[in-house]
Amino acid sequence: MTTFSKLLALLSLVVSASAGSLVLHEWRTTVPSGFVRHGAAPATDTITLRVALKPNNVAGLEEKLRSVSTPGSSEFQKWLSRDDVLTFTKPSSETLSVFDAFASANGLSPTTISPGGDWVSITLPISKANKLFAANFELFTHPSLNEPITRTLSVSLPSELVGHVDVLHPTTAFTAPTPRLAPPRPGRKIRKRGVPAASCDSTDPAGVVTPTCLQDFYGIPTTPVTHSGGSNNTIMVTGYENDWAQTADLVQFLTLARPDISNATGFTVLTTANGTNPQGPGKGGFEANLDIQYTAGIATGIPLQYLSVGGEFTTALLDTTNFLNGLTDLPTVITNSWGVAEDGFGASLATSICNGYMALGARGVSVIFASGDGGVRGAHGGVCTNNTFNPIFPASCGYVTSVGGTQGFAPETAVNFTGGGFSNLFPAPSYQTTAVSEFLATLQPDFAGIFNKSGRAHPDVALQAWNFETIVNGEVNIEGGTSAAAPTFAAIIALINDRLLAAGKPVLGFLNPWLYERASGAFTDITTGHSSGYRCAANETVAFDAAVGWDPLTGFGTPIFSELLKTALN
Repeated sequence: MTTFSKLLALLSLVVSASAGSLVLHEWRTTVPSGFVRHGAAPATDTITLRVALKPNNVAGLEEKLRSVSTPGSSEFQKWLSRDDVLTFTKPSSETLSVFDAFASANGLSPTTISPGGDWVSITLPISKANKLFAANFELFTHPSLNEPITRTLSVSLPSELVGHVDVLHPTTAFTAPTPRLAPPRPGRKIRKRGVPAASCDSTDPAGVVTPTCLQDFYGIPTTPVTHSGGSNNTIMVTGYENDWAQTADLVQFLTLARPDISNATGFTVLTTANGTNPQGPGKGGFEANLDIQYTAGIATGIPLQYLSVGGEFTTALLDTTNFLNGLTDLPTVITNSWGVAEDGFGASLATSICNGYMALGARGVSVIFASGDGGVRGAHGGVCTNNTFNPIFPASCGYVTSVGGTQGFAPETAVNFTGGGFSNLFPAPSYQTTAVSEFLATLQPDFAGIFNKSGRAHPDVALQAWNFETIVNGEVNIEGGTSAAAPTFAAIIALINDRLLAAGKPVLGFLNPWLYERASGAFTDITTGHSSGYRCAANETVAFDAAVGWDPLTGFGTPIFSELLKTALN
């Protein structure tokens, strides 16, 4: 028996002996870097726990998604309705009965917080939570957090709930202090409004990437959409951590960067979990503005939505999927430029959130995520000599399309900070087996990087990710990161959806099986670059290199719009 197995068995015995009817559910040996323990949480304080009740047929939903998203299937692109999905995700009557009995016996009053009834919340004293779930809730601080958070390093379930409860949150998942995916801004002189950029080449010290640069380079059409649009084809930008999109900044951006279209192009604001989107001086967010401005600047005429989600990031991701899966009418494309290192999540919470994206994919939504900006070692750099790679979530979920970053035009190369790698939580989906195995065969036998070769590999595709011109609070800024690449790719997919709808065809929906099985030839293969991370010099760190074919820096490469459109129409 391994040391890990012995420790797990011992811990299970301790829980059983001390609690009698409790089964270890989830645990971690330590907390993510930067968090500091400050002792037990006050016993009389209350905590609200979110409880995921087991869906009655999540395996059936996964099989259905595979069928409707795989080219050649008789059900290809026959996307499901909300009610169709709820038949798979709602709990069984037995699960509801068991949990209700547990709650009643312990004086708890559950509140349903999801459209299918698979998520409920309970509020109880810390002392009671510790007793019911064999937990040890403590206070933790982090230099980037304004106040302590309450977490436990292990949590158990009463035996009668085993097989009926999938997640207790917040327990072993730790709030990410900086979930926005972006390396430091380029930090050079910002060009004045109205003065043309010296170059579109982001490797040029004076280069500035604009919508026009991207349209010219990738062959993206500048003409307005041909389909009537409306709710049939909408892009949604998600926003977190009080990062707000400004209408005035969008007007100024379009005046500067897209003078050929109306600067009155706006966006609809949706909110959940106490999210807001106030307007006014100083309220513009770097990420929100970047995402809104480049979706509007690339997807000419496609309606835009901005979803502002309140609360700390791990919970906000859950609130996002619950909110969206409750909507009758969904956007066709969702772009997300946020994420954290995968090891910050409890496995059960990450799996549940990932399954929420699976439900959206089954309904015909293309969910796009930036792949991360810390190379192979997590969200924002790390110790360069640490050869243990740390992937980014939610980009590592197999039900989203992950977008890496490139730089330069002649030739285009993988930017050094581009995130990518192999998940430690999610197995490799069948759609990428061949492409990934071909990449793994290129690694030297003595490759020093430590990663899970059998995990979901990402990114799937890539785009330019450096020196993007934006407007924030009325000022011209230069931004970068895969958080710039993701909304650009989302805009491209929305434009293709427009052409499909105009031809009487369904939208692309969940992209990945189609990308891997039919569309890989519609990308320019990027074969140079090293994912060292922006804090690490290439000669001092082990990382992946770009390669011929798919690789964990740029996926299949960068899109050729005309070829993607041709493949989609065929």
